[in-house]
Amino acid sequence: MTNATSPPASGGEAMAALLAAGDPASPALVVPDGGQVITYAQLAGRVETLARRLVSLGVRRGDRVALSLPNGPDVVLLLLAVTALGAAAAPLNPAYTEAELGFYLADIAPRLLLIPESGGAAASAAARAAGVPLATVTAADDGPPQVAGSGPGASGGRGPERSFEPGGPDDVAVVLHTSGTTSRPKQVPLRQRNLMASTRTIAAHYRLGPADVSFCVMPLFHIHGLVASAFAALSAGGAVITPRRFTPHRFWPQAREHGATWLSAGPTLHQMILDRADDAGPPQTLRFVRSCSSALSSSLLERAEREYRAPMLEAYGMTEASHQMSSNPLPPAARLVGSVGIPTGTQIRIASEAGTFLADGSPGEVVIRGPGVMSGYVNNPVATAEAFFGEWFRTGDRGVLRDGYLFLHGRIKEMIIRGGENIAPAEIEEVLLSHPAVADAVCFGVPDEKYGELVGAAVTLAGDAELTDLIAHCRERLAAFKVPARIDVLPEIPRTPTGKIQRRRVADAVLGPRAQQ
Repeated sequence: MTNATSPPASGGEAMAALLAAGDPASPALVVPDGGQVITYAQLAGRVETLARRLVSLGVRRGDRVALSLPNGPDVVLLLLAVTALGAAAAPLNPAYTEAELGFYLADIAPRLLLIPESGGAAASAAARAAGVPLATVTAADDGPPQVAGSGPGASGGRGPERSFEPGGPDDVAVVLHTSGTTSRPKQVPLRQRNLMASTRTIAAHYRLGPADVSFCVMPLFHIHGLVASAFAALSAGGAVITPRRFTPHRFWPQAREHGATWLSAGPTLHQMILDRADDAGPPQTLRFVRSCSSALSSSLLERAEREYRAPMLEAYGMTEASHQMSSNPLPPAARLVGSVGIPTGTQIRIASEAGTFLADGSPGEVVIRGPGVMSGYVNNPVATAEAFFGEWFRTGDRGVLRDGYLFLHGRIKEMIIRGGENIAPAEIEEVLLSHPAVADAVCFGVPDEKYGELVGAAVTLAGDAELTDLIAHCRERLAAFKVPARIDVLPEIPRTPTGKIQRRRVADAVLGPRAQQ
C-alpha cells in the first residue's frame, strides 16, 4: 500500500476534460439569483483567466490554495482554475470559527487563502495568525470574479499574465479533511484522476446527458456537492444550477424556472426542502432525486417520492473514495428500501476483523477499492496503514451484501453525523476538556428525527460550572453544528483498562432511561 507521497499510478483523466464536455454554446452554470448563464465556452475562458490571475499571485504547480467562500458559481470557477494549474484546492466551511480555521490552515499550509470581499472576518484573522497570504474574491455581473491580493512572488493580480503548464491526472486536485473518532481531522488528497473517475461513474450510473440540469443545493466544500452535484453534471455536458444564496423555499420556483432534472442532498436538507414546498408542485422535468451523506429513513423516502413525484435513489459515498461507492439504480431496476444500492465504479466486499472476505449475507466491515480511492492520508502513515487491508480501503462501516445490494448496519467508527455533517467526538471532547472545570468528557450521537443525530456530551467536573457556561465555551470554539445539543454531568465516565472511552456505555446510561419515559 502506498502513502500520499508515493509515486502515483498512471492513467486517468485531467479535470480540464470538464471544460470541453459540453457544446460551447450550451449552458454550463446557471445562477438563478443573479440572472447569469455561463456557457461552456465562457466557463473555459473564465477558468483560464482565473488560473492566470492565480499565477500572478504566486500560485504554482503543487501548491495548495485554500478557499473560505460561500456557495455559488465562483467556487466552481476557482476550483477548476486551481486544478488547471496543477495546484490543489482546499475548500473550507466558511462557518468555521477562527480557531478551527487556524487548525486547517496550519495543517494544509496553503500558498494562498481566498475569502469573500466582504465578511470572512474569522478567516482573515486565522490567516494573519498563520502567516498565510490573503486574496479577496469579488463577484462580477459579467465575467469571472475579481481576485486581488498579495503574497510571496505575487504581482497582486495586476501584472502581466503568465503562462502555466496545465495540470494532469496525477496532480492532487482537492485536499479535504475527514474526521476520525480518536484524532483530529485527517487530510485526504484526491488526485484529478480520482475525481474524474468518480464523476464519470456517477454520470454513467444515473445516465446523465447534455439535457440534464443538476440543482446544486449541497455545500461545495463537501465532496458530495462538489463531485455529485457539480462535476458529474459537467462531465456529461449538462448544466448546474448554482445559487449564490440557497434557501429551501426558493428551490421550488427556481427548479421549475430552470428545468432541473435532478438534485442530490442529504436527508436533512431534503426534509427542509419538502417542508417548504409550494402549491405549484415540483418541476415536471425532474426525473430522479438522490440522497446521500447519511441514512435515509423509509418514511422520508416515501414522502420524497410522493412530493417530488420522482424516484428517490439512496447512495453511499465518502471523502476517501472521491464520493460515490454505491447507489440504488434508476427504474426499472429495483430500488430497495434500507439499501444503499449496488456498487458503482468501485469494488465492494465485506471483511472480517482479520481482513478476510466474508460470504454473501454475512455482516462485517465494508471494504472498497477502485480508481476513485485515495492513496493515503497526508503525512499520516499510521492512519494510512490502519485504513487499509492491503489495497482495500476500510470504510469503518458495518454492512452486508445481499444479492448485489449493500445494506449498512451502522458505523464501526463512532462518527456523529448531524444532517450530513461528519463530526468527530474527539474534537468536541478536546474543546470541553479545555474548560477549567471539566475533568473528563465524552461525546456521542443523540438520535434526532430532523437531523439524524445531534451531538450529545457527558462530563465529570473538577470545579463549579453551569451547563450554559460549557455550551457557551463550545460555541466560542466550534462551528454551530458541532456544539452539543445536551450535556449531562456524570460522577464518572467509564473507560476500558487501556484508557479508551466507552462511548456506547455512556450513551446508553444517559439516553436509555430518558428514552423509556
